[in-house]
Amino acid sequence: MAGRKKGALKDGRTVLFADEAGMYLLPMAVATWAPVGQTPILEETVSRDHLSMMAAITPSGKLYSLTLDHAFNGASVVGFLRQLLRQIPGKLTLLWDGATIHRSKEVHAFLSDPSEGAAQRLQLVSLPAYAPELNPTESVWSHLKRAELANITSHDLAELRPTVEKARERIRRQPKLLHSFFHPLDFY
Repeated sequence: MAGRKKGALKDGRTVLFADEAGMYLLPMAVATWAPVGQTPILEETVSRDHLSMMAAITPSGKLYSLTLDHAFNGASVVGFLRQLLRQIPGKLTLLWDGATIHRSKEVHAFLSDPSEGAAQRLQLVSLPAYAPELNPTESVWSHLKRAELANITSHDLAELRPTVEKARERIRRQPKLLHSFFHPLDFY
């Protein structure tokens, strides 16, 4: 993989790592302060409702994301790829896991459609199976859930969405933090 990264940089490509995550109504409870003898109580709504997020991070500390009120499918992955191609000039190399939606017929059709021109600008590379430690976007999700959204409760998705988007923007405005997610990776 390090060879591909070096080749991508040599070609003047923007290298991105992408991943998806779900933001549920259940709070990510972490340690907190409370008066002695008074256990803090978080009221929660038990539901499978969630926001689906897809994000891509660059080694230079840029974050691109898309948030949906439903699960990602092939069409929404193509929507995210289109968004990246609109926002980032030049050629892109996107590294992501081998999720089924990444290999969907919609993604293949998008890449093979000459009118889209995606195949000339976008190179998709699958990370090895069962290796989340190779994807720094996993650290974005960890930081978002454990630091930015710790002990936050929401009653419904309408209340959760602005909370998640504000937290994501706080992260986006910290390129040094985003860049730090790459440090565990030896090849960067």
